[in-house]
Amino acid sequence: MAGAEVFLSKRVQEMILNGEKPPAPYICRDGDSIQEVSAPLSPVPIIDLSLLSSSTPYAKQEELQKLRSALSSWGCFQAIGHGIPTTFLDKIRQVTREYFEQPMDEKKKQAKGVEEFEGYGADPTPEEGQFLDWSDRLFLDVYPKDQRKPQFWPERPESFRGLIEEYSFKIKTVTEITSKAMAKSLKLEENCFLNQFGNQSQYQARFNYYAHCQRPDLVLGLKPHSDGTGYTIVLQDEEGLQVLKDEQWFTVPKISEAVLVLMGDQMEIMTNGIFKSPVHRVVTSAEKERFSVVVFYAPELNKEIGPENGLINEECPRLFKNMKDYANIHWEYYQKGQRALHTAKG
Repeated sequence: MAGAEVFLSKRVQEMILNGEKPPAPYICRDGDSIQEVSAPLSPVPIIDLSLLSSSTPYAKQEELQKLRSALSSWGCFQAIGHGIPTTFLDKIRQVTREYFEQPMDEKKKQAKGVEEFEGYGADPTPEEGQFLDWSDRLFLDVYPKDQRKPQFWPERPESFRGLIEEYSFKIKTVTEITSKAMAKSLKLEENCFLNQFGNQSQYQARFNYYAHCQRPDLVLGLKPHSDGTGYTIVLQDEEGLQVLKDEQWFTVPKISEAVLVLMGDQMEIMTNGIFKSPVHRVVTSAEKERFSVVVFYAPELNKEIGPENGLINEECPRLFKNMKDYANIHWEYYQKGQRALHTAKG
């Protein structure tokens, strides 16, 4: 797939600056047949995490029921009341924009090879016949700290490292609250999912730049897929992320104080299929560029995960087997444009 490798060695941002049209390896959308629902009409559930620690039992229980319903039907929700000030979220959005607006030579200090994962560039070369994403990204291992590779952490903008360090710590707190809430919503012991993720659970951050495109009807910023994580937390600045539900693409509305919590395949496995890992994608715009910050939360390396015993009974038989390092299997299938969840079926 030498042709794709040539394009992957270039940046989409460079193509835009040079006035280039999308080359053939990026063209993937010619005549989508699935209906799209725009953001104002999109009923992606909103969950107030602050109510989950409410002293009012009714409010707490009602929000837990909403959480279970959201994750059983949508596989995602917009989280508010998570404890991160909107002003700080705006700082993260701004420093991400500032990073990508730097001269190309500055960003190339974090450049990755075509087949490498961490660093600045594009995802590794997909298998032959798979199209390329109309986007650039910076990918960093964040936790455990000993897995970080300092050469990929930008020194400019000067505030980048400090802000991302602080944001990552705050997101860790959000995942602890969310994991406990998900367990309670299923009437399980509150630490059961945290125990499955392990003490050395992994956090990886992905900073995305989605360029505007003259022909948004032909390209995608990110191809349709489900995540191989436990779950994923998305901070977006503009609309463009879409979730597939009931044979329709629903655009996730922009809510400045919210982060989107999106289930990955490993949470579908741990909940024995109760929570869904939704297929999602990113569309492009003819006028606007878009930035997002995504944190992937996954079990520690070599940690076996599987359905919680409390969710298995005669009426609900075990659907999945125990798995180790599912994310690696998921990636193999992702590169083929396929889902991997069937490999975990018991």
